[in-house]
Amino acid sequence: MAPSLGVLPRRGLRAAPQWAKLDVMAHASADSVLSPGDQRLVAALQCDGRVSAERAAQVLGVSPATVRRRLHALIGDGVVRVVVSPVARPRGGGAAGALFLRIRVLRGKLDTIVAALAARDDIPFIDVTTSGDEIFAVARTEPGSRDPLVFRQLPSTQAVTALESATILHVFRVVSEWRHQVLSPAERAALDPAAAPPPEGAASPGPYGIEADAVEEALLDALAPDARLPAAALATRTGLPESTVRRRLARLAAQGRLVTQVLVDPRALGLAIEAKLLLHVAPDHLAAAGRALADHPAVHGAFATSGPSNLHAAAYFTDLAALYGFLSRDLTGLGITHVETAIVSRAVKRTPALAHPAVG
Repeated sequence: MAPSLGVLPRRGLRAAPQWAKLDVMAHASADSVLSPGDQRLVAALQCDGRVSAERAAQVLGVSPATVRRRLHALIGDGVVRVVVSPVARPRGGGAAGALFLRIRVLRGKLDTIVAALAARDDIPFIDVTTSGDEIFAVARTEPGSRDPLVFRQLPSTQAVTALESATILHVFRVVSEWRHQVLSPAERAALDPAAAPPPEGAASPGPYGIEADAVEEALLDALAPDARLPAAALATRTGLPESTVRRRLARLAAQGRLVTQVLVDPRALGLAIEAKLLLHVAPDHLAAAGRALADHPAVHGAFATSGPSNLHAAAYFTDLAALYGFLSRDLTGLGITHVETAIVSRAVKRTPALAHPAVG
């Protein structure tokens, strides 16, 4: 019997969008690679998702008209989206944490389970691996809680054959911090908005969520699906004065709380392989290994977690040879005793939720 969507309840009944639709006029397939100029523009957006055309043009050495034209094409054709990162969504009070989920399903039932998970607002990331029966996902949750998805809904679904969950204990690198290596350090420094350091003694918001007042929450909700909305459009959507919008956006950015993320198919950047890495690391090497992974240009996610695989990472590579080199060379000397590698065949969901998850 196919699993019921009632078992995995939809939260916010929306179909999972296709983030990486490439420009069919300029590109033959999803495996096409963007031009060097477009890749540099994507990298500029990674540094500052709300960068102006004039500023990007100045740093990249092109005209503002070129930047506007290419941004219009890339965003308009769905090749690129700039959104508010899940790590910077308002928490709405309470603690915020996250679980890594590794789900194995009966062959033939993969798409049904994936669709049910993708419809949930509390699951911002879903990947399917090349094994054909395996799903990796991230679920927002309250730390230490008996999450109903893990404790009741997934285990009671007949199509689910195995479930592993691991709590994120420490974040070394999130995908919004990853930078495509096509800009010089000077160019990246010129584009990165200066953010004030957090106040001394301030508590970390954890993997997901920031504290926000009602005005900031309204702004971040409006920006969630399109972080490049101009101030005038935000004022119209929120009902706030444009001067207030500009002042609050500037404060969020200065405090490092306006975190944007560029959604783009890595294959369009020449990165054909994405791998998930589950690592066993000796406790006295865990922090150093996590920092080393976070500093590696291929790694777009690195987290200390509960469970036997106490360090999880995700990375992009140009090809399998580059992945092999990473495993055989770059991971040596880090105190890693065991590595399990899973190659992603399909990135199903790469988005922050557009509304707060339902309670219960």
